[in-house]
Amino acid sequence: MIRCIASDMDGTLLNSKQEISKKNREAIFFAKNHGVEVVIATGRSYEEAKFILEESDIICPIIAVNGAEIRNKNGEIVRTNGMSGATASTIAKVLNQLGIHFEIYTNKGKYTEDINESINIIVDIYKSANPNKTVGEIRSVVEEKFSTGLTHRLNDYNEIFSNSEYIIYKFVVFSRDRDLLTRANASLKALKEIKITSSGKNNLEINHIHAQKGIALKDFVEERGITLKETMAIGDNFNDLSMLKMAGHPVAMGNAESEIKEVVATHTSTNDEDGVGKAIYQLLNAQLKG
Repeated sequence: MIRCIASDMDGTLLNSKQEISKKNREAIFFAKNHGVEVVIATGRSYEEAKFILEESDIICPIIAVNGAEIRNKNGEIVRTNGMSGATASTIAKVLNQLGIHFEIYTNKGKYTEDINESINIIVDIYKSANPNKTVGEIRSVVEEKFSTGLTHRLNDYNEIFSNSEYIIYKFVVFSRDRDLLTRANASLKALKEIKITSSGKNNLEINHIHAQKGIALKDFVEERGITLKETMAIGDNFNDLSMLKMAGHPVAMGNAESEIKEVVATHTSTNDEDGVGKAIYQLLNAQLKG
């Protein structure tokens, strides 16, 4: 019996236009109306996730920043897992030595030292996912999102590392140079306090070792008297792997990385073909008939 559904956002619940399709939205409400707990498990910050969910009138708990933060449906912080300022400073030094761009997620929002570079990278990523759109069209959308204030600029990341008011949730590292990402990964692996994953071909995501979607999902369901065997998890990338391995009913998206599909036996359609909605309806309808 399914009592909880956990869904990733990018490449999963969201289509290539960064939207929640009508069918996916309807499936989420279908699940909730049948008493199933729905939780979003994303690499995004709570604010970024909430911004998109509210456009579809979806109110639910959110496992944010790959499990570094858990919030209830009212937006209240239930649990956090951040890395120390010393560890964060070490990571930043390694990445700066490699000349690779990165942004930092904290309990006070997302920060960058270079807004223009952040915009250029997001435009590049969106262009790859939407080849029919012009760069100008994509840039206008991205710049509008940055104007909402979800990403803040600061002169020096050390302002965060040395301030105890900040909980450092995640580094997100961007590069089109795969060799550079591989070098960054190898250089940081010696740090035992961190977990390195990715949510796309051109990034690395660095969290505290305990800030993983699977660990957060386990805590989330257990607090509600739900078992992992009664939990469905849907995802497409490596930062989803921990929850896909733990859930009793894991589902890989049709657009998931090949390594994810090899681990997860059940597959659904792509994120542009309402894969989340189809998976939810298929499993819950079978459950209701049984």
